[in-house]
Amino acid sequence: MDTVTLAKRRYTTKAYDASRKIPQATVDALLEQLRHSPSSVNSQPWHFVVADSAEGKARIAKSTEAFAYNTPKILDASHVIVFAARTEMPESHLQAVLEQEAADGRFRTEQARAGQAQTRLGYVDLHRFDQKDLQHWMEKQVYLALGTALLGAAAHGLDATPIEGFDSKVLDAELGLRERGFTSVVLLSLGYRSEEDFNAGLNKSRLPAPAVFTFL
Repeated sequence: MDTVTLAKRRYTTKAYDASRKIPQATVDALLEQLRHSPSSVNSQPWHFVVADSAEGKARIAKSTEAFAYNTPKILDASHVIVFAARTEMPESHLQAVLEQEAADGRFRTEQARAGQAQTRLGYVDLHRFDQKDLQHWMEKQVYLALGTALLGAAAHGLDATPIEGFDSKVLDAELGLRERGFTSVVLLSLGYRSEEDFNAGLNKSRLPAPAVFTFL
């Protein structure tokens, strides 16, 4: 199926069939696609927590006490992914990314390796010291990963719900994210819609092309 059809078909699921589970092979494929999400200068400033058990989903749902309408979307979904961003960009992470690139054959010369390291650090320092928006910049990379996952879910015939209505402080504490150098940004519920999902039967609505495109 072409990507335009997928984009038109997918929608934000409001209710899940708690009796249906995503096959493990499908989950594995989606997570591999997620792992290969794009990020600025391949910075990969993220971590993903995946819950598929009732216990795991209940832990995530603790963060929706003030957003009770989102709790069933977590508890009834087959899987829930917590998208977390780094709270800083340490040298250890930059070095790990560089070493992985080298192991994957990204550099033909030591000069190329040094150039990549310098370029990436340059962007990190630009946001850390000059624009002073490093956290926001890293979170933007996480949303690139979310977009990748949403289209991937549609390609696998899955229903999905991106969720920002949760308490990140509560969730970070529950999962011990901040101690590991991360903070939760957005959640993604995955599974199969319930027959009670009112949004499934509504027409999709977007602004017309002339309102959203300017051609130069």
